[in-house]
Amino acid sequence: MNTLRTTFLLALMTVLLVLAGQAIGGRSGMTFALIMAGVMNFVSYWFSDKIVLAMYGAKEVTEAEAPEFHGMVRQLAVQAGLPMPKVYIIDSPTPNAFATGRNPDHAAVAATSGIMRILTREELMGVMAHELTHVKNRDILVSSVAATIAGAITYLAHMAQWAAMFGAGRDRDEEGGGLGMLFMAILAPIAAMLVQMAISRSREYGADKGGAEICGNPLHLANALRKLQTANQQIPMHANAATAHMFIVNPLTGGGLLSLFSTHPPMEERVRRLEEMAYGRRG
Repeated sequence: MNTLRTTFLLALMTVLLVLAGQAIGGRSGMTFALIMAGVMNFVSYWFSDKIVLAMYGAKEVTEAEAPEFHGMVRQLAVQAGLPMPKVYIIDSPTPNAFATGRNPDHAAVAATSGIMRILTREELMGVMAHELTHVKNRDILVSSVAATIAGAITYLAHMAQWAAMFGAGRDRDEEGGGLGMLFMAILAPIAAMLVQMAISRSREYGADKGGAEICGNPLHLANALRKLQTANQQIPMHANAATAHMFIVNPLTGGGLLSLFSTHPPMEERVRRLEEMAYGRRG
């Protein structure tokens, strides 16, 4: 069901992209939108891991440099039936972690120095098992495609705004015209963002469940999530909004209306599901 829902949401984003291109330039605009999305997805597929690791100054570590952490990841990878990923450490006091890479054979996991200071070994195992589940489920590819399509729609929205300012489309009602421009410039980016958030939240629940199964105790991850939520509010990370969905907890703080646009499910719900797994009240 989770895979079916994600497929439907990705298809919905693609439709939004096509409609966005058509609103700007009719059939030629639609073709341009699809080509642009294809190019962006190609770049995202091959280079997104290198880009995001460089963005946060992640340093690859060997087993000799970080024997305990490296050994833990190796053990969890074996339990998950995955190849050994590359292991990175980010020099940041904010406790967090993420996985990246286009597939299990080209994956990397990264953790901040802060997460190693505040979590017990069992809690850190729960976190890294969560990240390896993302690798196993190819969530990184799915989220990268979703983020890329959302970015393309936003880019087209900016084009529509400029076109509307200079009067383009007023005489092309048959190809989208004024109302199409208005929809594109205002509503399409919001819709794309909401769909992207829905995809990300759905994959987080799946990674929590899979991570709990890999590490062997859902409470390890539940306890880690509680600590990480509190610590990220106290020591927020200077994170790029475009990469916020990659982290195990949202590095961007904010409540109220902002929570509606969060890339992560409510922490209380994530913890509740894990506790129900632990105590056998959930199938």
